[in-house]
Amino acid sequence: MTVLLALSASLLTGLADFGGGVLTRRLPALAVVVASQAAAAVVLLLAVLATGGWTEASPALWYAVAAGVIGPFAMLAFYRALALGPMGVVSPLATVGVVVPVGVGLALGERPGLGQAAGIAVAVAGVVLAGGPERGGPAAARTALLLTLGAAFGFGATMALVSHASAGGGLLLVLCVQRLVNIAVGGAALLLGPRGTGAPGPLPGLRSRLPLLTGIGLADVAGNATYAMASHGGSAATAAVLASLYPVVTALLARGLLKERLRPVQVVGAGLAVAGTLLLAAA
Repeated sequence: MTVLLALSASLLTGLADFGGGVLTRRLPALAVVVASQAAAAVVLLLAVLATGGWTEASPALWYAVAAGVIGPFAMLAFYRALALGPMGVVSPLATVGVVVPVGVGLALGERPGLGQAAGIAVAVAGVVLAGGPERGGPAAARTALLLTLGAAFGFGATMALVSHASAGGGLLLVLCVQRLVNIAVGGAALLLGPRGTGAPGPLPGLRSRLPLLTGIGLADVAGNATYAMASHGGSAATAAVLASLYPVVTALLARGLLKERLRPVQVVGAGLAVAGTLLLAAA
């Protein structure tokens, strides 16, 4: 069941990332983040009220608050990277963030094995190869690489925090609190930030895409939920790694729907990034 749930998390997250990446090429990234998370928060809030989930509140919710603070910045960085660079490269590189939840597991007593060390090394090699052809090129390409790596570690931290917050139950409440904090932090950034770096575009542009924004938010929430359930039902490290295979979905959609083409070395690098996560899962 752990494997099935973790792979389901990858599918849902991959769909959300593809949708977010496409929209960010037409709308400001931060507006996409806030609008999609707001749609998800409404559904989660209704679910918590309907099920009496607020009764499961505990001090562990502070981990959900922390995840909510980190999440918008990670998503903003990731969506902007998807808008700047090829999805087939950006999305696989984001898998290296799995070292965060795996590292937390190691810190809590799990012993590192040869396979885990090899997985990290292979993933790092993938990052170098996938970003290598662009590192000396246009500034936008270098920015996309840096944004992707920042987003990767932000996603990894969020995964670890959500898993810890829901360890004693109350998953719906945890996800609801996380999204509400996402909105508060992202909304504040929209209000305070300069208009050229993420302020919302015309409201009609958002309204016309509300169904897609809602779908992105719900897919993202469902991906988080299935990952949390997977991490509690078996090995947390294995669940984290398998749930990080979402770039396969994003890359296939980008190739099939956007006709995206990559350089051979980029394909090799992206493949190594994913292979590194598989080595971690097998360790």
